[in-house]
Amino acid sequence: MSPVPTATARRRRFGWPQRVFSQVLLMQLAIATGVTALATGLFLAPLSSQLDDQAMRRALAIAQTTASPELADELTGSRPAADGPVQKEAERIRLSTGAEYVVVMNDNGVRWSHTSPSEIGHIVSTDPSDALAGHEVMEIDSGTLGRSARGKVPLRDDEGRIVGAVSVGIEYDSVRARLLAAIPGLIAYAGGALAVGALAAYLISRRIQRQTHDLAFSDISALLAEREAMLHGIREGVVALDRSGRIRLLNDEAQRLLGVGPDVTGRPLGEVLGEGRTTDVLAGRVSGEDLLTVRGSRVLIANRMPTDDGGAVVTLRDRTELEQLGRELDSTRGLIDALRAQDHEHANRMHTLLGLLELEMHEDAMEFVTEVVGVHRATAEQVTEKIHDPLLAALLVGKATVAAERGASLRIAPATLLPDRLVDPRGLVTVVGNLVDNALDAAAGTPDATVEVELYAEGRTVVLRIADSGPGVPAGQRELIFTEGWSTKELPVHGKRGLGLALVRRFAERQGGSAVVREAAGGGAEFTVVLPEALAEQPLPATGPAQTVAAAAEKTRDAR
Repeated sequence: MSPVPTATARRRRFGWPQRVFSQVLLMQLAIATGVTALATGLFLAPLSSQLDDQAMRRALAIAQTTASPELADELTGSRPAADGPVQKEAERIRLSTGAEYVVVMNDNGVRWSHTSPSEIGHIVSTDPSDALAGHEVMEIDSGTLGRSARGKVPLRDDEGRIVGAVSVGIEYDSVRARLLAAIPGLIAYAGGALAVGALAAYLISRRIQRQTHDLAFSDISALLAEREAMLHGIREGVVALDRSGRIRLLNDEAQRLLGVGPDVTGRPLGEVLGEGRTTDVLAGRVSGEDLLTVRGSRVLIANRMPTDDGGAVVTLRDRTELEQLGRELDSTRGLIDALRAQDHEHANRMHTLLGLLELEMHEDAMEFVTEVVGVHRATAEQVTEKIHDPLLAALLVGKATVAAERGASLRIAPATLLPDRLVDPRGLVTVVGNLVDNALDAAAGTPDATVEVELYAEGRTVVLRIADSGPGVPAGQRELIFTEGWSTKELPVHGKRGLGLALVRRFAERQGGSAVVREAAGGGAEFTVVLPEALAEQPLPATGPAQTVAAAAEKTRDAR
């Protein structure tokens, strides 16, 4: 036994269609039909009134022409009769004007003329009081001859006295006939307009069908709901732009990565993000795949896909942690290389010390050990005397060791003096580490390779200056080097370079400062970073930076 179809299935089979094309077409046809019918009705309603008014005015004009002083004299000088002068004059006017009737009456309402001679001498069937009172009357009324458009005027003699009235009627059926005669032409015009509307509705529906891929409204609604859930649920930023560069859509992750709110929808991209590489990448002014850009403190990878309507969809991935990990790997690799070199040097020193002991040259052995240990102790003490922040001091001690292994000298400038009151020590460590690494790379391989670090405070402002003995930066590239993706180094294993200096400038600008590069006094490059309000107003509790760094140096020395 076949199952009974459900109500939903019956509606789908016999009721309202499901496809957008069919629904839109039917709705537009219904609208076009309704508008056509309404327009026709609105046209016919005043047309009927206009025809009625024209008929009444025509009847009034005939009555005014008929009501002459001569006719008044004939009325007062004769008796009502079928062959009287008044009847003859009234019939002549009726026949010449095509009126339905021309009735002349005395001041008592007795007819002196009528289309039916038997009605002459009788009182009129309608109230003549207004006309006999001196008023002109236009109306559509029913009388002995049926429904007609009427005009009534008073009949005055030569002295202006009212001696009667003239009533003229135009057959109402003739007015209706004129109205009915106009309807076929009007319907033809309305039908033509309806046909044009139906064709336009079909073309519009076909266009909507192509744009919606012939989906049902329920399917489109479900797709929109799924899209919203997907866009706001994924951990990748999505930005949709229209052809004019305005933001159409921004999911939650994109708002977080770009640092904007949900109220930016509909605004131009440049107005929301400002000028810079991020805006250029999202707007398509920079082409390529996996484009790197920095927004605030975040390193982003952007990919842009144009859409058919001239807009674009941009996806953003957060690479901040990956970039930090890559830099840590680079630093770790550098330290491993330095430790490997130091391992060989340590073995050579141990062999030297062993030889001195075997030769019983004890004093020379003690002098050798003192000299080796003193070099490292002097470096640590020099740093901790001038840099009181433990993190920054430890970084510079480690960088000094790496520089020595690379054949370079890391010097602390005499004017260096930084108190232990940093507001963001980790941020400054990142800035110093990036600049020192770049300076060591630039100075490596040059005669008397040297990197000089100067850190000092001006009130609450920290000024950092790092100079190297490398080849320097050409004047035309001194702004370009701070853009994301610019680098003269070989591509590392973990990804793209060209972010360190961009992060340095972003960090400085975020604190209201600046980062610039110029030519050093003795050649090479000199980077200057100014960080306003980088120091706390009150000194922070002492943490023993000298002891911390000295202990770290001692452990390093013991491990060697």
